[in-house]
Amino acid sequence: MTKRQANVFVWIGSLLVLLVSIVHLSPLYILFTNSFKTREELYNNVLSLPSKFSFQYYQVAMERMNFWTSLLNSIVITVVSTILIIVLSAMTAWVLARNESRPWAKWIFMIFIATMLIPFQTIMMPLIQFFGNVQEVTGIPFLNTRGGLIFMYVGFGTAMSVFLYHGFIKSIPFSLEEAAYLDGASKWTVFWRVIFPMLKPITNTVVILNVIWIWNDYLLPSLVLADEHLRTIPLSTFSFFGQFTIQWNLAMAGLLLTIIPVIVFYAFAQRNIIRGVAEGAVK
Repeated sequence: MTKRQANVFVWIGSLLVLLVSIVHLSPLYILFTNSFKTREELYNNVLSLPSKFSFQYYQVAMERMNFWTSLLNSIVITVVSTILIIVLSAMTAWVLARNESRPWAKWIFMIFIATMLIPFQTIMMPLIQFFGNVQEVTGIPFLNTRGGLIFMYVGFGTAMSVFLYHGFIKSIPFSLEEAAYLDGASKWTVFWRVIFPMLKPITNTVVILNVIWIWNDYLLPSLVLADEHLRTIPLSTFSFFGQFTIQWNLAMAGLLLTIIPVIVFYAFAQRNIIRGVAEGAVK
């Protein structure tokens, strides 16, 4: 292949990448431009620019969504759930990986894998009914509380996280732990001082997967949370979709507000996310 032919292939590849990028970014363009339009402008031409850029629809959307309360709820639920998933999954995966030859460890790990194959839609109603009965008997508030929702997120998010941590921990030499034990370290110290710092690459991957899932989830919070002051960001955007009418300009302004925190999170964590995925692939 000549240099000229190579340059042609490079230009063609760049053009294809540009076209694919435009296609993928087009929903964001539509979301952004239509969030500034009146309903009349929106229905006339979805792709056109608004006649003027005014943030009045964002103000209305924030009031209708009770934005700051919903944002706080989403942050608390997402952060606490993700931290608990990371800690519990890492410890569980470490125990299972270091006892892999024992039957009980194999069975427990297989149960975690099996739960990943069960669609949530098949168990959501029995799940809510079960926790409702438990709440009546024990008085523990599982439903209509942030704590109950966090408890369920930890239960649903642990299986995938244990699977990811388990594969990564198996690549860590056991000799490192033996050396720590010889120095007099306890199991607790070995895990937090030796093992957990080495899990940073896969932890970055676990964090981004769970943050995006929990932050954008609508179905589980809609089943668990009833009070308006407990609503998360995805739940609060549902107020724009009525039974007979949909306020698309307000809805798009609200939807754009919901994705801004995730974009900010990704912008700050981008380096660690890419490094975690790359190092996890190498492992």
